[in-house]
Amino acid sequence: MIYNIILHTSRFVFRLLSLFNSKIKLGVIGRQETFNRLNKSININDKTIWFHCASLGEYEQGFPLFVELKKKYPNHKLVLSFFSPSGYEVKKANSIADVVVYLPIDTKDNCKKFLDKIKPEIVVFIKSEIWPNYLNEIKKRNIKSILVCAIYNSSQMKYGLLKKAVLKFDYIFTQDEKSKDLFKSIGHNNVFNSGDTRFDRVSLSKTLNEDVDYIKEFLSEKECLIAGSTWGKDHEILTSYINHSKSNLKFIIAPHEINKEEINNLKSFINKKTILFSGLNNENIKTASVIIVDNIGTLSKLYKYASLAYIGGGFNGEGKLHNTLEAAVFSLPIIIGKYYSRFPEAVNMIKSGGMFSVNNAESLKNKIDELIGDKEKLQKTGALNSSFINSKIGATQCILANLK
Repeated sequence: MIYNIILHTSRFVFRLLSLFNSKIKLGVIGRQETFNRLNKSININDKTIWFHCASLGEYEQGFPLFVELKKKYPNHKLVLSFFSPSGYEVKKANSIADVVVYLPIDTKDNCKKFLDKIKPEIVVFIKSEIWPNYLNEIKKRNIKSILVCAIYNSSQMKYGLLKKAVLKFDYIFTQDEKSKDLFKSIGHNNVFNSGDTRFDRVSLSKTLNEDVDYIKEFLSEKECLIAGSTWGKDHEILTSYINHSKSNLKFIIAPHEINKEEINNLKSFINKKTILFSGLNNENIKTASVIIVDNIGTLSKLYKYASLAYIGGGFNGEGKLHNTLEAAVFSLPIIIGKYYSRFPEAVNMIKSGGMFSVNNAESLKNKIDELIGDKEKLQKTGALNSSFINSKIGATQCILANLK
């Protein structure tokens, strides 16, 4: 009851906040179009599979499974829903799905209306997307429901609403054994530790081997440091190194927040010739030292050109580190900030010697200079990360093998 009251209240709160926040505004407007988009794309006789992701990261995580289910059910339409604008706005016209929509708020009426329209035969939720009313309605209709890449701790299961909701899934596939044991302890019988499909995703991305215009000309066979998904605190220590570096090292920086103010602010702190990715051309590329990536979707294609990587978020507090696997698959040594304990892949790569945690600008400088100054160490260190990735591939096939 309280949950449903909060949901109805949140609709008015979001509309109010949308007056001041552009991202929230995108979500509010986008949700108003959900059923119109479905009406145009889904016919009464269509068979469908519904995938739901919170945001872009979860979409990438689920992508290998989407591909395989598309192969297995070629006559089904794929309905993809997002909660966040950062997923929907990037993939609304460029995804594996037949139709992409914002997920309507989890009210009982919305759940019935949404399921009445798409009539899915299979529902797949990614990682931490648990919506009680949707799951109740899915269960009532005997629709096969699957939670994949789940990773939870015991404190989260203290909440009765969440506990009841996850038990509605027909199958749960976890990232680790601890989560598997947790779900079994609360009474779920169809739980499997499949591992993390992100390893399959980055492996698949590497095989695509997509080229990016102008980057080879920019590098001119020089070493390159790529900094991915960076924030303000990352920029402080990175720009300090860039501005004082006397090497021929080239730099590519892809900030997490792509907005004009953020990009201009970052550019103003760099005293070397810096150009925006959107403005690359045959002339300016020849003399530039730094590229700032001012779009979404290009970063993962750029790692293959680099010699080492810095991944942002590690100075923003626990749980904020961004995707390190996209760089690791290309055999790059990786440097991160000091907060990483909630990321098992980071913990493991640090233990194996392919990733390094730094505390400040000085330790960042020392580590970059150490790696760039020893090409043999640079290559051996990076190889440790790609070996780690290869050892973790296979979650997608495990999920498919255990679905009945």
